[in-house]
Amino acid sequence: MKIALLTGGGDCPGLNAVIRAVVRRAHRHGLEVMGLRDGWKGLIDDQHFPLTRETTSGILHRGGTILGTSRTNPFKVPDGLEKLKRNVERNNLGAIVAIGGEGTLSAAARLSDLGLPIVGVPKTIDNDLGGTDFTFGFDTAVAIATEAIDRLHSTAEAHKRIIVCEVMGRHVGWIATYSGMAGGADVILVPEVPADLSRVAEHLQRRHASGRNFSIVVVAEGTKIKLDAASEEKLITSGALDEAGRPRLGGVGQLVANEIERLTGFETRVSVLGHIQRGGTPTAHDRVLATRFGVHACDMVAAREFGKMAALRGNQVVSVPLSEATKQLKRVDPELFDVAQVFFG
Repeated sequence: MKIALLTGGGDCPGLNAVIRAVVRRAHRHGLEVMGLRDGWKGLIDDQHFPLTRETTSGILHRGGTILGTSRTNPFKVPDGLEKLKRNVERNNLGAIVAIGGEGTLSAAARLSDLGLPIVGVPKTIDNDLGGTDFTFGFDTAVAIATEAIDRLHSTAEAHKRIIVCEVMGRHVGWIATYSGMAGGADVILVPEVPADLSRVAEHLQRRHASGRNFSIVVVAEGTKIKLDAASEEKLITSGALDEAGRPRLGGVGQLVANEIERLTGFETRVSVLGHIQRGGTPTAHDRVLATRFGVHACDMVAAREFGKMAALRGNQVVSVPLSEATKQLKRVDPELFDVAQVFFG
């Protein structure tokens, strides 16, 4: 059987580890593997190349993806679905392994419902996919953000400043919550809880009044902001749209910093981590998790267990329906956020 492998959506540490694992496991099952270039676009345009032990050697530790990626949705491309189906038949594909986040796997679920043999692998630094306890890429993003917060602590203390650290997280605050807890942040702002900046300012003033004359505020990029208790919450965007047609986020960190300085009079600076959180070498944890996902995905193909996704449940990698992974975003557990709030201040 010939199978095709694709990576879609934003890049993520650990993608190459999955690719390598699928190819290595495929050899045991007698499967031939080809790589699709740039996500679903590669299947629509019939752009592919062979994946072998030789072409995937030495990629375990590398960031990014040797396949390339895009946010192309076959259901939004003119004649995209027809071209995709035609190329599946032309290349005699027995299965497609789709590695991606909510957008990529939502398309995979719809294609599976139409009868295409698809297996999914959950990828996103945001950790917002349902059906799995954790996604690969998340641990790396948290480690990078935590190191940044550690470094910001020393300069904030030296200059007696407030420093706002903006991290990724469009819809959920997993990175902000984990890195904020690990880095000892004094305030964590997440999309799940609209941020009242007047209350944040009061909290920081109490800290300073008690002799703690510096603070770290971590804010997820998709946090909705209330300037005060009476104002409406709003999402901070750049005014442009991204590849998926969504408002391009940008500026929440600067807005929070400006408002804190205006309300408190304390010198405040902002540091935006941006794409550094999902670039570069994956952590050991993400390499291992991505490898386990890749092996399990290949085993699902061999067993013709289609329409499902590899998932981590406890410490076991299991198969769950693609529909379960994409029916709703996995938001930060309120109990976990309550734990984080114990240390605010």
